[in-house]
Parts: sequence; structure tokens; C-alpha cells
Amino acid sequence: MDISHNYEVDVNWIEERIGILYSPELNDEMQVATPPQFPKGVGKIWSPEHLFTAAVNSCLMTTFLSIAEHSKLDFKKFTSKAYGKLEIIDGKYIMSEIKLMPVLTIIKEDDREKAIKVLNKSEAACLISNSVKSKIIFEPEIKTL
Repeated sequence: MDISHNYEVDVNWIEERIGILYSPELNDEMQVATPPQFPKGVGKIWSPEHLFTAAVNSCLMTTFLSIAEHSKLDFKKFTSKAYGKLEIIDGKYIMSEIKLMPVLTIIKEDDREKAIKVLNKSEAACLISNSVKSKIIFEPEIKTL
């Protein structure tokens, strides 16, 4: 089965190191900027590095939701923290790793093993994680109400 989807994202430079990111397919636009760790970087505005890290983390969530539904996993809450690591390797900046720390709250302790399987399957199936060179560090946590 041949599946292909396309996503359009545009950016317009505004001033200094700030631009507007938008898509004709979406309702919202957002400012993007060079992060403050770089010369003339701007704080408190989404950067490509934040967006890269967010893409991996949000993909984990959406993949988890799909697999959890298909697996009939009953849960109360899903949150996930992500940390992206930028390094210079072989003279080039790269996002070398993304640390994902999902926290899943299940309703019944009996579902713990199933929850672990669903989380691990979600990480393995995340299309964004599978599309990047960065090392993905996955540290899930399961809680029971």
C-alpha cells in the first residue's frame, strides 16, 4: 500500500532573528526565532530546536493515543516531558538526542504490564522518532490512581 501525505509550513521573516511560522492548512500561526543561546537569539519565542523537540514529543503522544485506543487500554492521564540536546559533532550543530519522559496514569494496577507494552510500542512506532538521526532516550513512568 503506497501512502503519501504532504504538509505545508511557511515562514516569513519579520525582523532581527524573528519570523512567523504558519500553514495554509492550520488556523494558528506562531512566532519563531533564533534561541537565546546563539548570538542575537531571542528568548521566550519558539525556536527550531524547541519545535524539533516538540515534534518528537507530540508524535509520541498521538501515537500512544492511537495504540492505547486500539489496545483498549484504560488510562486516566498522559503527560510527557522532553529534552532536546544540541551539540557540535564533526563541526556541525545537531540535535544529538531527545529524552522523552512520559508519565501515564492508569486506573487499575492490573493494567500495568499492558500499559508498559503500549508505551514501548508507541515509542517504537512514532514516525517522527523514526525519521530523525537523534538518539531517542525513552524513560516512561506508570502511575496508578
